[in-house]
Amino acid sequence: MSSRPNPLKLNPLQLKTLAILQEVARSGGGASEALEDGGVALNRLPHAHGDHFHVGSAVVRAKDATGLANPGVFGALRRKGLVAMAPDGRPVLTPVAMSYDTGVAEAILHRSDH
Repeated sequence: MSSRPNPLKLNPLQLKTLAILQEVARSGGGASEALEDGGVALNRLPHAHGDHFHVGSAVVRAKDATGLANPGVFGALRRKGLVAMAPDGRPVLTPVAMSYDTGVAEAILHRSDH
């Protein structure tokens, strides 16, 4: 990717959604499956309980994750080559998506200091 911040010009909701999807892909634990081409198939997406949900070792506020249920966001991420669909219907983060610096991960993925 370009050294320029946000080279694909994702909007704030798309950036947040991609950051959460990247964390799901990296967290393992049955949530994702690495593919031979460097992409990652997502087996399940997180669901909020109350005002937050857990992704790996991070906590995400539900208000930062509205894009996970928005088909328009997934459509935009597909058009920009960041998300594909596996033959079985699962979303797949492409290698480009896995290396994309959203710049928002630290702001929305809250981690414990202990």
